[in-house]
Amino acid sequence: MKITKFAHACLELEQDGQLLVLDPGMYTEPIEGRRNVQAVVITHIHDDHCFEEQLDRIEATNPFVPIFGPDEVVKRLTASRPNLNLTSVHHGDFYSVGNFTFEFFGDMHAEIHRSIPLVQNCGVLINQKLYYPGDSFTRPDRVIEILACPASAPWLKISEVIDFVADVQPKRSFPTHNVHLSDFGNQLNNGRIQAVTEQFGGSFEFLRVGESTTV
Repeated sequence: MKITKFAHACLELEQDGQLLVLDPGMYTEPIEGRRNVQAVVITHIHDDHCFEEQLDRIEATNPFVPIFGPDEVVKRLTASRPNLNLTSVHHGDFYSVGNFTFEFFGDMHAEIHRSIPLVQNCGVLINQKLYYPGDSFTRPDRVIEILACPASAPWLKISEVIDFVADVQPKRSFPTHNVHLSDFGNQLNNGRIQAVTEQFGGSFEFLRVGESTTV
């Protein structure tokens, strides 16, 4: 499976010519001209992960593509784009679409501040290999081949990221959710993720926008 890093929190996965798009948000470059998209997975409702204009672009070349997300995502998109093919997901749900499987973990977004209401969030395990927690520190219940690790956000501290990676102990990791970081910020936070990944025998790589890895 090929994993391509898009800006901020969006990933494109390719398996035998078929595509899956994960969290196409407003901070991501326009996703245009993609064909053979089997599904779109959205971890939660925030605009940097769920953005109607991106879905319009994907759907234009992939009519009625299945879109999976928590209830709040489905409610929002039902109101704004009633013709989309939407499915609500919850912790423990498992789906198979084309060459992809995805299993969902967790229920809620990490707390930004006690004054800001929490929203729903489901992390996702794709093809039993790639785990992405969305905006949460929800731990998967099994050994992970490769972890897409949030590196920067209003809701995280680097100490929490270190604890998260130490708990998951992925065989490989790379950072995502990092549009907020300068080059120096990437060096600092990536160094922490790399150190704890390697502490438990894993390997780390930094994917810049447009770069890919395989698993």
